[in-house]
Amino acid sequence: MTDHSAANRTVDSTINKIKQRQARIGIIGLGYVGLPLALLFTEQKFVVTGFDIDKRKVDTLAQGGSYIYRIGADEIKAANAQGFSATGDYARIEDMDAIIICVPTPLNEYHEPDLSFITDTTHAIAPHLQPGQLVVLESTTYPGTTEEVMVPILEKENKLGLKAARAASDAQKEFFVAFSPEREDPGNTTVARRDIPKVVGGVNAQASEIAGALYGSIFHRTVPVSSPAAAEMTKLLENIYRCVNIALVNELKLLCLRMDIDIWEVISAASTKPFGFHPFYPGPGLGGHCIPIDPFYLSWKAKEFDFRTRFIELAGEINNNMPYHVLSSVSHALNRHKKSVNGARVLILGVAYKKDIDDLRESPALTIIELLQKDGAQVSYHDPYFPFIGKGRKYDLQMKRAELENLGQYDCVVIVTDHSDYDYRRIVSEAQLVVDTRNATKGIESPKVVRC
Repeated sequence: MTDHSAANRTVDSTINKIKQRQARIGIIGLGYVGLPLALLFTEQKFVVTGFDIDKRKVDTLAQGGSYIYRIGADEIKAANAQGFSATGDYARIEDMDAIIICVPTPLNEYHEPDLSFITDTTHAIAPHLQPGQLVVLESTTYPGTTEEVMVPILEKENKLGLKAARAASDAQKEFFVAFSPEREDPGNTTVARRDIPKVVGGVNAQASEIAGALYGSIFHRTVPVSSPAAAEMTKLLENIYRCVNIALVNELKLLCLRMDIDIWEVISAASTKPFGFHPFYPGPGLGGHCIPIDPFYLSWKAKEFDFRTRFIELAGEINNNMPYHVLSSVSHALNRHKKSVNGARVLILGVAYKKDIDDLRESPALTIIELLQKDGAQVSYHDPYFPFIGKGRKYDLQMKRAELENLGQYDCVVIVTDHSDYDYRRIVSEAQLVVDTRNATKGIESPKVVRC
């Protein structure tokens, strides 16, 4: 007969340790999600251990440095003084009360989910799993990943014969599992991280309770849902909502260009409606780890249920085609100056996927550079956050940042990311031709400017 009281005592004990700031927290993946999360816990007096397979990151943090622009070295040093440490030794998982997984979930070359980071991490921690530990996945993924992919590996490969706690519970033989989607918004300075409500879905009620207590210690509000799958779908809905609406406004932009209507003026006017409308803005394509990727995760999973997400797929198609629209706009603009793309000197302004951040993930600028190079352009770039562009999962550009001292040497300057550091009046004044994909030159009237 299962001893429910023993399980409850373990839950109560763990929650008490969380309240007393005695719970030991391990965070796997110290990137744009994991490191800020580790700092939030550290600020609340938890002792946090960060895990990462990238030795460069581990060494940088150990020396009190930072590799993320918006996180200063002073924050890392303060966290280190509080007991934060980084390691690549997964054997230390055994010492943790809670383990939070924040690893990438990209797409493969066929636009299918690549869960290798999740599965590799799960394989790495499984042998070190201990009774009563909480394991939380934060990586964005399709509904079912936590219970269908992660849990079976943890159960099969742990050395103590532990099982994930479900309806009935024996805390001496079980561990707890939950999913809580990350909701990071790089560059957002208007909403504090702890003010973003945290959605939590546990495999059972006890897992939800522990995870809720854990996140409730650093976030002002937690939002419990019935299951990990519901939490996984919540994150997808949030980002697909943005993807679809951005696709809508991108398509309307293309129409407005043909009709000689300023889409930005239209959006501004529509935004005056106090209800029923939320503004989204067109651009050169989608970037970041979530919005360009998440729709494909759900579309892929939907096929298992003989269901085609046509609306979502269409939005993805429209957004994915926007870099090609930029290429066409540059070509037409150069043609009006009696020049061709082939042999033209083109400067890309901004390569981050959005303004004022140091994040290249899925940036449309990288696609635009490759398309221009393929058509024979001599492409340079400038971005205050990237002195060099090397090799990524989908690109190998090997480019060094150009200076902004002589803009007149370029046949065309293309504004792809509208960083606040740029003096757009000076850019328009000195450049021969400017193609603006972000409306960064709003209010600057010049025949040299082409807004696309």
